[in-house]
Amino acid sequence: MRRHLSTAICLALAGFTMAPLGAASAAEVREATTQLPRGVVPSHYDVAVTPHADKLSFDGQVTITLTVNKPTSSIVLNAADLTFSKASLTAEKGKMAFAAPKIAVDEKAQTATFTFDHPIPVGTYRLAMTYAGKIGTQANGIFALDYDTKAGKKRALYTQFENSDARRFIPSWDEPNYKATFTLTANVPNGEMAVSNMPIASKKDLGNGMTEVHFGQSPKMSTYLLFFGLGDFERATLNAEGTEIGVITQKGMIDQAQFALDSSKLVLKEYNDYFGVPYPLPKLDNIAAPGKSQFFSAMENWGAIFTFEYSLLMNPHISTQRDKERVFNVAAHEMAHQWFGDLVTMNWWDDLWLNEGFASWMAARTTHKLHPEWHTDLDAVGVREGAMGQDSVVTTHPVVQHVETVEQASQAFDAITYSKGEAVIHMLEGYVGEDAWRTGVRNYIKAHAYGNTVSDDLWKSVQAAAGKPITQIAHDFTLQPGIPMIEVRAAACSNGKTTIALRQGEFTRDRPNKQPLRWHVPVIAKTVGGETVRTVVDGKATLTVPGCGPVLVNAGQTGYYRTLYAQNNFDALKGQFAKLAPIDQLGLLGDTWALGMAGNEPVSNVLALITATPADADPQVWSEVAGYLSALDNYYRGDQARQQRLRTFALGQLQPVFAKIGWEAKAGESAPTANLRQSLIAVMADLGDEQVINEARRRFAAQKTNPDAVPVALRKTITAIVAQKADPATWDQLHAKAKAETTPLIKDQLYSMLSIPENDALAQRALNLALTDEPGATNSAGMIRAVGYQHPEMAFDFAVAHREQVNKLVDSTSSSRYYPVLGASSTKPEMIQKIQDYAQKYIAPTSRRVAEQVVANIKYRMMIREDRLPEIDAWLDKHAG
Repeated sequence: MRRHLSTAICLALAGFTMAPLGAASAAEVREATTQLPRGVVPSHYDVAVTPHADKLSFDGQVTITLTVNKPTSSIVLNAADLTFSKASLTAEKGKMAFAAPKIAVDEKAQTATFTFDHPIPVGTYRLAMTYAGKIGTQANGIFALDYDTKAGKKRALYTQFENSDARRFIPSWDEPNYKATFTLTANVPNGEMAVSNMPIASKKDLGNGMTEVHFGQSPKMSTYLLFFGLGDFERATLNAEGTEIGVITQKGMIDQAQFALDSSKLVLKEYNDYFGVPYPLPKLDNIAAPGKSQFFSAMENWGAIFTFEYSLLMNPHISTQRDKERVFNVAAHEMAHQWFGDLVTMNWWDDLWLNEGFASWMAARTTHKLHPEWHTDLDAVGVREGAMGQDSVVTTHPVVQHVETVEQASQAFDAITYSKGEAVIHMLEGYVGEDAWRTGVRNYIKAHAYGNTVSDDLWKSVQAAAGKPITQIAHDFTLQPGIPMIEVRAAACSNGKTTIALRQGEFTRDRPNKQPLRWHVPVIAKTVGGETVRTVVDGKATLTVPGCGPVLVNAGQTGYYRTLYAQNNFDALKGQFAKLAPIDQLGLLGDTWALGMAGNEPVSNVLALITATPADADPQVWSEVAGYLSALDNYYRGDQARQQRLRTFALGQLQPVFAKIGWEAKAGESAPTANLRQSLIAVMADLGDEQVINEARRRFAAQKTNPDAVPVALRKTITAIVAQKADPATWDQLHAKAKAETTPLIKDQLYSMLSIPENDALAQRALNLALTDEPGATNSAGMIRAVGYQHPEMAFDFAVAHREQVNKLVDSTSSSRYYPVLGASSTKPEMIQKIQDYAQKYIAPTSRRVAEQVVANIKYRMMIREDRLPEIDAWLDKHAG
């Protein structure tokens, strides 16, 4: 599953308990965690459904082939929002008869219990059930999406089962370790396209305008990977590597999926080679759906990937280079899951990172390999920084985390699981080498195909292939939380070599006196321009590198740790900053920002690095510089005089860079340059650059008579600036455009943009609009969240005051995080109390992690304003003229 994270304009355009160091062996934890009684195991589901899209309900029948391993008088499985009318049990062999069972549904536990009048002996049976269920309007279970077309309103049906919502569609053993095969039959209206994991095996006309569609039997898989879709769709296909690859869209949009289709062909070829196991299903579809979720952007259903349109389609009127990169990366992520997650699945949600961290790493690797011109290899630093932002506060958790409840499983889809997981894999691959890593992965896939695993299964496979000990390193980084900090102390040069002293500590943003944990840290170091040297640091180390000059630690930025330099070593690196590789410039900027803000070094060091950034630095370096300046600006929010001083400095750094690239794209310019143009325009507008704001407004107004006034690549950026700076008349104009728009992808973005005005009264209008039917059921929650970026107190108070209505707009997998996150950009102590009160009243004690994270980060931002900004002020007084 690919999660979608967002900030202010980004929203408009599409943020301890220490585990033991010793891990239990795979054999010791092979019996997965379960919320269901043991002793009964399913092997096959034969499912038949008749959806009633107009009534938002469906009828279902299922016959489950199961094995009873020890005598029992009852069978317990998962069911949510299902009502049962009939059930029966028959023996696969023999004539044993069972009376109809008593059926008891436990809504809180999401289970159904079938109790029989005498014990069921050991053996194989078929449990048949007739039931009915609900079709929702948010992405849980089977759900409906309504969307506009030029021909009027349409409704399509889709399913979303991860992590624990297959139980809303089929009474089932809805846990990842209970793998089984599936056959699905659906009775659907004539003329509508039905799609599932497998190709259609047969069709039968039922009369009365209905067709029975029977899909082929799936391979053995977890329940959460089953998929069903139905609607007014069209499909395009091509054949590659013996597989039929397809894209499915609403009618009229299929051309916009061509890039995704072509990309899937390239990625499939790459993955068949990399994994050493050919993709095992006969077809692989990617289904585009209008709308959005607060929880995810795409889902790896085996053979039937589900993706919201904004992450799959390339609309010629609004799509940008960044959109193209996202489409490719999301497709690569979900396709990686077809092996890592679908073919081989984690035993239980504790090891979710085995799915998500690996898929994120594989997607990043593949995007860079197949599109080197995009230079996405530099994104590795941003991934690391995203993980460390969460991993450096008290509310962090290990990569491998214990999950007990459905809500906890939903909360496991976070930056630690995805981004830290990806970063740790990147580091371990760098430690053992690409070839050894791939051999280990291939052996792991082959050994565990169609089965379930724990993390140690992967470590053992890679260690055997590499002939190099990695298990201890892997345990250190996945079984305990937090971030190592490598302090670079004395540096001395003799006989053409430099010797440095290294000491390991721990980086934390909110516990400066914490007793540090210990890691075995793979470290790569070099002098600027010299050869790299590798070691593993456990506590203290002395390292000698070739050459004399400033020493760079974490060269290449594959390590998951912070590097803290003594001030003289930092000053020497700053003097050579222009000579560093772009990825090391990004890494040094990231470390300096985080360490300065946490008080480990002067916070002004980051400003010194920004002034040392050469005008011709890589566009991605300047994008990061712009991001740091924007973040500083946000810390000054509400203090106009001090903020203006910072803005004058920031614009002085960015304006010369923007002057070089300008508003208009140049022939042959690089993809990162195109992306930088958007970033600079957005950030400079945020910083109050009147020339940029006025030019955006001019171009927006001029497009009425001159369509070329707003280039496609800047359409979303310019419209977002106009929306942010809107007056009532402009907001009304945007509102009229949103209401009139019939393309869902554009319509959704316009409603998001209506939610980002700086003006308080207009933000309130956006909140009120979100509670109407007008924006569409899946847009409203995002609108409230977008308001929360500029107006956290207003958005949080509004959502809580209208909680009964807002709850209907939020998919249940997001429920425990949605409300706290609305207040996440606040710097007011009152918000802390509000979030804590909300969590106490509405969130289970075992599911308050996100609320606690938001509180920890509000406290951190309050500390920055109090303790760090005065140092920034002093530096600006001295250096900014």
